[in-house]
Amino acid sequence: MVESARSERAKAPGFGQGYLTDCWYVAGLSRDLKPGRMARREFLGEPVLLGRTRRGGLIALRDICPHRAAPLSAGSQGREDDGAESVACPYHGWRFGLDGRCLAVPSLTEDQGFDIGLVRVRRYPAVESQGLVFLWVASDSRFNDEPPEPPPEFPGVVGGAPKLVMRRVFDAHIDHAVVGLMDPAHGPFVHRQWWWRSAASMHAKAKRFEPSPAGFTMTRHPPSRNSRAYRLLGGAPLTEITFRLPGLRWEHVSVGRRQVLSLTCLTPINEASTLVTQILWSDHPVISVLRPLIALGARRFLGQDGEMVDLQNQGLKYAPPLLWIDDADRQAKWYQALKREWAASRREGRAFVNPVAATTLKWTS
Repeated sequence: MVESARSERAKAPGFGQGYLTDCWYVAGLSRDLKPGRMARREFLGEPVLLGRTRRGGLIALRDICPHRAAPLSAGSQGREDDGAESVACPYHGWRFGLDGRCLAVPSLTEDQGFDIGLVRVRRYPAVESQGLVFLWVASDSRFNDEPPEPPPEFPGVVGGAPKLVMRRVFDAHIDHAVVGLMDPAHGPFVHRQWWWRSAASMHAKAKRFEPSPAGFTMTRHPPSRNSRAYRLLGGAPLTEITFRLPGLRWEHVSVGRRQVLSLTCLTPINEASTLVTQILWSDHPVISVLRPLIALGARRFLGQDGEMVDLQNQGLKYAPPLLWIDDADRQAKWYQALKREWAASRREGRAFVNPVAATTLKWTS
């Protein structure tokens, strides 16, 4: 078993290094971006100007002026003679359209032949869907065309605005954050509390998994008997849990006609930190009534995971081999295989072929 785990680890060079590209990342919630506002953010180790025009359109540009490297987000918005929206650098007033093209260099005189049309800053295609802002991060920084596919859509976005939004920065590469997120065996140890799991509540479990777009799904099933919080929903809850590249995990619970969706979005800030955003939608009346208590519990859950990441970092700094075993660590192995296939399909210009095979996994938790 140890040798098998070691060889599995060795098959994935680059784990904890670099990022997936040619895919959509969640940059935030639509409601966070106000018209006429711009902010400097960091995604995948790159500074990004993220904001809205005064008319409400999205702005997503590399936040470095190619002249003297000042952040464009510290500048101002304007409108050209033809009505096009633009952003001006605060240092020398160079103006850029929302497509990244340079529109004006104020210091030039009419007799100077400098072609401003050759100057560009990177544009990140950005769209809004289901109240979220998605950024398309291409492997080629010169890529400014529209992405070949829309962002994913999630089931169970019901009940109007989210009932809960929480954020925390994990001091971890997205790979380690994802593996921790999908780990089914840490709950009784990291998340032990009276209202969720007790010390004596560990049971053998068997869950059916199937491949799904760019990921895998634990098929719909009744929640485990030792997960007490589901009892508050009444009826006969059924839950389905899905993971999708590059870092999206959602649990969709149905109780008759009522629904609950818990979505976790992992967005890399840089190689040492990952933004974790937890969002909850529901049209179940219990969720609205108990929202303050649910918020306390969710904050505690996220905090416990963050604290465990800090402890894990004490060992990871020595770059040890990681011994992953079946079946509890199979989802982590799938993640590695999905990443390899995603990168290979993009590199080779072919369709993605999901490497996950339908199976039933067993573990105790």
